[in-house]
Amino acid sequence: MSRADAQTTTEDRTLVWDGCLNVRDLGGLRTTTGARTIRGAIVRADNLDRLTAEGWDALLDHGVRTVVDLRDIEEYKPLLPLPEGVELIRVPLDELAGPAWWETYGHLDGTPLALRPYLDHCPHAAAELITTIAGARPGGLVVHCGAGRDRTGLAALLLLALAGVEPAGIVADYLLSAPNVRPLYGTLGLPDPYRRIDAALAEAGTTAEAALATTLAGFDPVPYLLTAGVTPADLATVRARLLPS
Repeated sequence: MSRADAQTTTEDRTLVWDGCLNVRDLGGLRTTTGARTIRGAIVRADNLDRLTAEGWDALLDHGVRTVVDLRDIEEYKPLLPLPEGVELIRVPLDELAGPAWWETYGHLDGTPLALRPYLDHCPHAAAELITTIAGARPGGLVVHCGAGRDRTGLAALLLLALAGVEPAGIVADYLLSAPNVRPLYGTLGLPDPYRRIDAALAEAGTTAEAALATTLAGFDPVPYLLTAGVTPADLATVRARLLPS
């Protein structure tokens, strides 16, 4: 990654929304054709429930008009009501995985090792996410979960792969979350989950970066999503959100 690319990743894309720690625009990332994804179209974030009034104002100023919450409904505990003019849509990725996935792969949850098993065994959930985004109202859109790392990381991976972003850029985007959210656990008096994440990666003989590269290796989002039931029109609509015309 060039110095200019690194600056686009770490500086231009980082958003300050009071109450959140891990917010960035998915614009400005280089695709395999040399184009860059559009700024202001889709944002990834951590828990919007913590947004202050100033944080919601910043979200609105960024043009966001749709919130896609990837959490189960019982996780929704907002500090403030949703602002007028913003639509909330739920795509509960954990719930959509189903009991069988959790029984088999639940021990990997919260690590990048869970991403490929989720894609392999839960294409219906990926299809619901993409179809939901395709049907969203005009304006900016934000996808979020709790930490903005795993469920949101999966969503960002799907979206960026669909837009044709270079795999190295998708990996780098995922890895940006760790330094953003790690301080949160100490602040809340919670155990540091990265000890478990690092142990799971060590046991698998890999790293977060390598696990993500393995997830992306050979992954072609277009036939994957078409087979899962997403229409060509919806794929085109989502791509058009992220790419210059």
